[in-house]
Amino acid sequence: MSLKHILAAAAVTAATALPVAAEVVGKVGVDWVGNDIVVEAVTDPEVKGVTCHVTYFDRSIIDRLSKGNWFEDPSNNSIACRQTGPIEIGNIDLSEDGEEVFREGLSIIWKSLVVNRIYDKENDTLIYLAHSRQVVEGSAKMAISTVPLFNQNVVWANGKPK
Repeated sequence: MSLKHILAAAAVTAATALPVAAEVVGKVGVDWVGNDIVVEAVTDPEVKGVTCHVTYFDRSIIDRLSKGNWFEDPSNNSIACRQTGPIEIGNIDLSEDGEEVFREGLSIIWKSLVVNRIYDKENDTLIYLAHSRQVVEGSAKMAISTVPLFNQNVVWANGKPK
């Protein structure tokens, strides 16, 4: 793939990025050089009453200077999602692929932390998958969290899927 194609793909990705709906709720220092683990609260724009907490590693300037690889943070991440209020489900993608609900850059251009939502109809459960997306190769580092909807008073915008 040529540099021109890579830059075009990056421009399209940036132009179609979803607005980031995250709030930093914690930041834990892990060593003396200033590396941190960041904890963000992410709300699902189409599912009211569900909040996901996502963690990721944020490298310090000292770490970047000493180890090189200036523009990229590791793909390590974690996610936990819970019901935090009455659940109201808007118009969500019910396909097996689900849909992206959150994206945050982990490098200047190439890597993003992504959260996808998938609806498991048989078990009446929302699945949230956190993973790294890279242009050249994906990352096998991922985490999932589920929010069961059964026995809940859930409101569906378009009626419960059949």
